[in-house]
Amino acid sequence: MPVELTYPHIVKNPGKPARLERHPRTRVAMIVVDYQGRGWSAEEIARQYAYLTLPEVHAALAYYHDHPGEIDQEIEAESDEVEHLRRTAPESPLLKRLRALKAQMQHQG
Repeated sequence: MPVELTYPHIVKNPGKPARLERHPRTRVAMIVVDYQGRGWSAEEIARQYAYLTLPEVHAALAYYHDHPGEIDQEIEAESDEVEHLRRTAPESPLLKRLRALKAQMQHQG
């Protein structure tokens, strides 16, 4: 009979991302992005986010290492969504003015 693993500090509801129990807005994937993308250790993540405990960070990383496909897919989907929004969002008036100013400065200089 297979043993079902449980992860202290982690909540995983069907169809929802894995999250920290005490901080439901903090997803495991967010911690993994800091671990992989920034190269931060568990200790550094806990230091950067004072509301996290070291055991919570370690639990999130343990969950990730046992479920890399799930978390990597979540990170990739979020990255794709951000890229789509970046491509399709209208340019802000401030950005338009900055681009015009840059073009004007390059034309003069």
